[in-house]
Amino acid sequence: MGGNTPSRRIRADAERSTARILEAAETVLAEDANASLERIADAAGLARATVHRRFASRTALLDALAEQLSRRYLLGLAEARVETAPPLIALHRLTEIVFDLKLSHRFAVQLSAAITPAVLDGLDLLFARLRDTGAITAVDPAWCRRVYLALLHEVHDLPADSTTLASSATGDETEAKVDLLVRTALGALGGSHDATTALSLT
Repeated sequence: MGGNTPSRRIRADAERSTARILEAAETVLAEDANASLERIADAAGLARATVHRRFASRTALLDALAEQLSRRYLLGLAEARVETAPPLIALHRLTEIVFDLKLSHRFAVQLSAAITPAVLDGLDLLFARLRDTGAITAVDPAWCRRVYLALLHEVHDLPADSTTLASSATGDETEAKVDLLVRTALGALGGSHDATTALSLT
């Protein structure tokens, strides 16, 4: 078993370097979407050759950022228990998670490749459950998901001093946005008064 130690150490070092590169890329690209791999290497505190060895091209790096965010979306769907939790509670929890991800992955959230078929399936399942429990009346889960994602973008971009957010009962900006998005999405999808009342009790 001791003979495997060096290879495990090398693999662990490579994984740490990759994590540092992705973290630096997220930070740098959020400020300048056209930043070079060299600039990202500098921000990561790594030799430029190391970055080029891990990612042969800018496209490869962007693909890795999208894949990383996609995995976190899937973890978010699992954490929100979209398959088993009461669907209104799952929707609220998932929205909290997504807003957190939009803050921590300001660049990667712009990459459409992060929204994989598995992520879409998870969202569609949640909206199908909302329909089946009577929380919404819109029939097509794919349409519900598109409405939700469009509203997510709009609500996320609201300034902190927006009068729309000021009407929220909470003083926390992110929680106010979560509350606004969920209530607006439910209303747009034919949600009942009972559904929004139940949401206020969660």
